[in-house]
Amino acid sequence: MIKTVPIKIKLPSYVISVARVLVNEGHQVYLVGGVLRDMLLNRIPKDYDLATDAVPEIVLESFPKAIATGLKFGGITVLSRDEHGENHPVEVTTFRSDAKYVDGRWPTDVKFEKDIVSDISRRDFTISAFAIDLSQKGIKFLSDEKKYSQEAQWDMIDLFDGISDINKKLIRSVGDPIERFSEDGLRAFRACRLASVLGFQIEKKTDNAIEKTINVSRMVSMERIRDEFMKILLNSPKPSIGIELMRKNGLLEIFIPELLECYGVSQPKFHIHDVYNHILRAVDIAQDNVKLAILFHDIGKPQKSTGDGHFYGHDIESAEITQRVMKRLRFSNAEIDRTVRLVKNHMFYYPHDVNGIPKNEEEGTNFNQWTDSAVRRFIRRVGEDLIEDLFALRIADAMSNPKGVFDPTEIVKLQERISEVRQKDMVLTVEDLDVTGYDLMGIGIRSGPEMGKILSKLLELVIDDPKINDRETLLKKAKELQMMSDK
Repeated sequence: MIKTVPIKIKLPSYVISVARVLVNEGHQVYLVGGVLRDMLLNRIPKDYDLATDAVPEIVLESFPKAIATGLKFGGITVLSRDEHGENHPVEVTTFRSDAKYVDGRWPTDVKFEKDIVSDISRRDFTISAFAIDLSQKGIKFLSDEKKYSQEAQWDMIDLFDGISDINKKLIRSVGDPIERFSEDGLRAFRACRLASVLGFQIEKKTDNAIEKTINVSRMVSMERIRDEFMKILLNSPKPSIGIELMRKNGLLEIFIPELLECYGVSQPKFHIHDVYNHILRAVDIAQDNVKLAILFHDIGKPQKSTGDGHFYGHDIESAEITQRVMKRLRFSNAEIDRTVRLVKNHMFYYPHDVNGIPKNEEEGTNFNQWTDSAVRRFIRRVGEDLIEDLFALRIADAMSNPKGVFDPTEIVKLQERISEVRQKDMVLTVEDLDVTGYDLMGIGIRSGPEMGKILSKLLELVIDDPKINDRETLLKKAKELQMMSDK
């Protein structure tokens, strides 16, 4: 007899609509997987997965507008409309058992099954190995959608004591963990992600199996590893939990070995923690939009250590490493550029008044507030779209260091200064100049590298003095620059 436990859940109407079609055609339909775990934990589910004995071809016939997202493995995505007319994806997968896995990721073949037990038994972790028979209500289920879109009691199949593991806050594999991780190398990363996101611990035998099957995890594509890692960064209350788990079990070395080099690199002059632990503390408190940049902001320190607590030029080194790592993980060029700019500029310093006294006056240095052109160069270097993100990164960096005395006045004063300069005429790019390439061609400057250099020089001149940004003046300057380059 299959073990079941009573559970009260609320089902969206669009999920019931999909189930109704299949049940009405005489098929078994089960709600399965992580959605039930999330409901048990009072978390809002992101996806709804259904399992059925209907083969993929039958599912496609039942839902003409469905998409065969994983036909070989029985996966179909059905778009179902809710009571407000909005479409939602519902994953419908045929019951299956898997043959031998290859390449650390995919089974060589799948066998479509007729019962839910075989399907549940191939799941990775006990806290996801749940199922609810949506056809158990019979004709009442089909005729009373409104009732079952409210909270109702169902019998949930729990073959592997997943509820007990939820209560214990444990991530435990279904069956032999070495066998599970040997089948699919991504499961090791998923274990760390689930532990980090849910605040659980990985059960000892399951954790030990990760290290023993590390060669299988090395076979997983960087794109899939990146996706799991970003879920750790963006969905965890404390991403440091998942990162530290991966350091200990060897997974971190697979995709960001550069971060491991920061472990144990002390920085006693300005910090309490070593570089690695400082980074993790900063990641935990940073806003989501700068978590990736804060992860990399000090990653170049091991290469720039002077041995006396200084790390001159680590911002530039960190930016170079950031670009290399993000290319390895197949991030988009736009995301790489954005993150590199934040990392490269995170060490900015803005001298400012504190109660009318220059902040660096006590250090015996001259106080010189940034000129308008210096502010414009800063905005251009960082990117006008990233200024506020850079401030958020700087705050997280400072707040994560108990030894540092964070003074938010620097950022407040710089924000005020930037606002002041922005109210004036401001030129930041070549496109803002009052001349174009066609204008320069009109005075005999050839299109190509020579024109590019002249336009860049004109931009530098205008950033220093915006008043010269008029067509006649710039054409005169361009002619002078051409004559100088011809000498």
